Amino acid sequence: MKAREFDQKFDDGEDVSEALDLSRARRPNQSQGRVNVDFPVWVIEPLDKEASRLGVTRQSIIKL
Repeated sequence: MKAREFDQKFDDGEDVSEALDLSRARRPNQSQGRVNVDFPVWVIEPLDKEASRLGVTRQSIIKL
């Protein structure tokens, strides 16, 4: 399919997914890295309390 035809189909709201190779698709700037952070106790205690209330880990709360 030529680019002009692809653009026209896309602009018309047609499904163009069959023309795409999604096997190598990735979102830019979405890779993860590890960071260590020290929090004062007065920050950790409410985090733990909320994590316990929600039934999740402290790490999950921090990620949010």
